Amino acid sequence: MRDESIRYLIVPGWQGSADEHWQSHWHRTLPNTARVEQQDWVTPRRESWVSELELSIASSADPVILVAHSLGCVTVAHWAAAAPLELLGKVRGALLVAPADVERSGCPEALRNFAPIPRQPLPFASQLVGSDNDTAASAARAIEMGGNWGSDTAILSGAGHINVASGHHRWEQGFAFLYRLQNRIEQHGRRSA
Repeated sequence: MRDESIRYLIVPGWQGSADEHWQSHWHRTLPNTARVEQQDWVTPRRESWVSELELSIASSADPVILVAHSLGCVTVAHWAAAAPLELLGKVRGALLVAPADVERSGCPEALRNFAPIPRQPLPFASQLVGSDNDTAASAARAIEMGGNWGSDTAILSGAGHINVASGHHRWEQGFAFLYRLQNRIEQHGRRSA
């Protein structure tokens, strides 16, 4: 990876990522970064969100690392389950933060069309970061999703939904998980060479 240019593709969740959100901070901070922009952030439709993600990946001249939050993580899983091979090959890995359990009881109606959550392993390296007090997904469900997707999984203590409401504005700690993912991608690349 050190000898190839990488595009970081920010994949926000439901209602987008406000200017104070860590994803917006990372968008401003990381070099060669773009954001998936959805037509409707309030009443998301799975098909259109997956299509926008695919369009963003296809339009990148460089290989991409996806940086997804909440419903964006589930969008990544849906995209990977049906994506064409040539586009799957452009994705080097995914950082999946606070995935939303759209199958949970009490899930907002607007998100239920994203169920069921794909259970097959992602065809690229992934790092899932959840929390032991996230109302959008219990630690057990985050671990289950990570296991299904073949992700390295970390559960943070008391981090909530890892968003502005839980005090994560810049989320500098998150860069450690991104670097861990990038190291895993590089190690895999060396083994494959």
